[in-house]
Amino acid sequence: MTAPGIHVRRTRLADVEEIARFINKAKPGKKQVSGAMIVDRFSEVGFLIAEHDERTVGLLGWQIENLIVRVTDFLIAPAIDRVIAGRALIETMEEEAYQLQAEVAILFLPPNPSEGLISFWELFDYDRRPVAELNKNWQEVAEEWNARSTEVMIKQLRKGLTYKPL
Repeated sequence: MTAPGIHVRRTRLADVEEIARFINKAKPGKKQVSGAMIVDRFSEVGFLIAEHDERTVGLLGWQIENLIVRVTDFLIAPAIDRVIAGRALIETMEEEAYQLQAEVAILFLPPNPSEGLISFWELFDYDRRPVAELNKNWQEVAEEWNARSTEVMIKQLRKGLTYKPL
C-alpha cells in the first residue's frame, strides 16, 4: 500500500531490531523491548511497517482468528501525519484481511478512552460499540481475546457473513 510518501509492507525477521528501536523511541520511559521480544511476538502477530524516506514511521500488529481481525498494536511516530500514516497501515491491513475472508476488524478500547482515540478510528469508518452488543460469534471471540474489555472499535469488512469453512 502506498500513500503520499508512505510505503507499507509486511515485516521480515531482519526488521526486528528496527522495530524494537522504533517502539522504544516512541514510548520512552516504558519497559524497553528487545529484538528477541519482537521475534517472540512474530509467532503470535503479523506486523505491517510504514516507512517514509526509508525511516520507520508506523507499525500495526494484527491477528486473525475465526474470520475476525484483532488490531493488537498500533503506533505512529509523532513527527509524521497520523492520519496519512494511519490510513496507509489500516487500509493495508483491511485489504489483506479481506483477502483472507475476514468479516470484521476489532480494536479493543482501554477504559475511559480519549475522544481523540475514538475520533481517529472513526475517520476510518470504525464504530464504537459495547462488546455485549456484537453479534454472537464476534462477541465470543472478543471475550476470548479480552474478557475485561467492555467496548471496541469495530468495522465490518464483509457484508455477507461467511458460514462455511474455506
